[in-house]
Amino acid sequence: MKTLLKNGHVVSSFNKLEGDLDILIEDNVIAQIGNDIDCEPDKVIDCTGLAVIPGICDMHVHFRDPGQTHKEDLITGSEAAAAGGVTAVACMPNTNPVVDNPETIKYILDKAKKAKVKIYPVAAITKGLKGEELCDFKALKAAGAVAVSDDGKPVKNAHTMGRAMIDAHYAGLKVISHCEDLDIIRGGIVNAGIISMELGVQGMSRTSENIITAREIQLANDLEVPIHIAHVSTKEVVELLRFATRRGVMVTSETAPHYFTLTEDRLLTRDADYRMNPPLRTAEDMKAISAAVADGTIDCIVTDHAPHSAEEKADFYKAPNGVVGLETSLAATLTKFYHTKIMTLKQIVRIMCENPRLILGLEGGIIGKGAVADIAVVDLDKEWTVEPEKLHSKSKNTCFKGMTFKGKVKYTLVNGKVVYEDEN
Repeated sequence: MKTLLKNGHVVSSFNKLEGDLDILIEDNVIAQIGNDIDCEPDKVIDCTGLAVIPGICDMHVHFRDPGQTHKEDLITGSEAAAAGGVTAVACMPNTNPVVDNPETIKYILDKAKKAKVKIYPVAAITKGLKGEELCDFKALKAAGAVAVSDDGKPVKNAHTMGRAMIDAHYAGLKVISHCEDLDIIRGGIVNAGIISMELGVQGMSRTSENIITAREIQLANDLEVPIHIAHVSTKEVVELLRFATRRGVMVTSETAPHYFTLTEDRLLTRDADYRMNPPLRTAEDMKAISAAVADGTIDCIVTDHAPHSAEEKADFYKAPNGVVGLETSLAATLTKFYHTKIMTLKQIVRIMCENPRLILGLEGGIIGKGAVADIAVVDLDKEWTVEPEKLHSKSKNTCFKGMTFKGKVKYTLVNGKVVYEDEN
């Protein structure tokens, strides 16, 4: 099977490729890149006026499978990913049962064979996410895990976390830390401050995220092993990351589009679709996160895609935290950074397509001869409004509903096969 992507504006950060080029795909790899490729393809995709970039890798999603498939499953989650130009995802382990054993990893990988995108399991740090007994990292790695995390529940004990960082490192797994101190949070549901007081609810103090991030950075420094900080949301954490990277600490980090796009003011609507953990914070935090994305202090943009049913999200005060985001992440990022000339497309490709794969040691993230043909074709100038009912995810709890973005995925290819085509 030969597929020709014709006349697209190709951008690949890793090999510094940028220009109006053709791409010939044979089977699942890129066979040729150049101008006016002479061949007889089975399929031609006219990419005139469109950008052609490596498929996005989202290293932080929740597909709720196994155990909560009324919210999402590996198949519907992959459909949402494909619609957002995402060709690879790393699924967090807070499922039912928890991904803390090779058998559950096998279930995920077997079912993922039918998915539209590449699904990589993240296993738990501790058994049952209880923060007590470490999992068998070597067995989890052998079964197919690409990282470990107790995401959704922090590892409370610093000694346990330090042991995990050492053991996981030597097993070939990255540790992803959910930085939260539950003794500080004490049941809070929104950012602690003026908005929480106005709503009359318990707030989530920023100190919770700041203090555990500082702990993880210090552990990484003292133990000389890497750590990855999940879903950064505060200005203080940005400063901690800047200081740590200047000192040579092996720390990487991620944030999500809602943290550089929205603020806690949205919570005044008492709509639980604006509730996530960490919560939306202040305008100063949003400004700091935006600057950290633009200058490379934050390494990755992820979604923390967390589906919940409409019934679960109906009660603002009792609803679970989390929002969906796979279909809006690229558009939100382009709107915020590319169309304001804060970042180039090549920089956005680096932070969304390349860096997550480098951190997890995954294939892809590059457009080059011989590379796997995981590709997104994007209309950078297409404006569209987020309509929840049109999302491919099984759940529709998006915090971007009604917002207009600039940038729309037209085609997504995985292993050279078109897995998504925009109906418009």
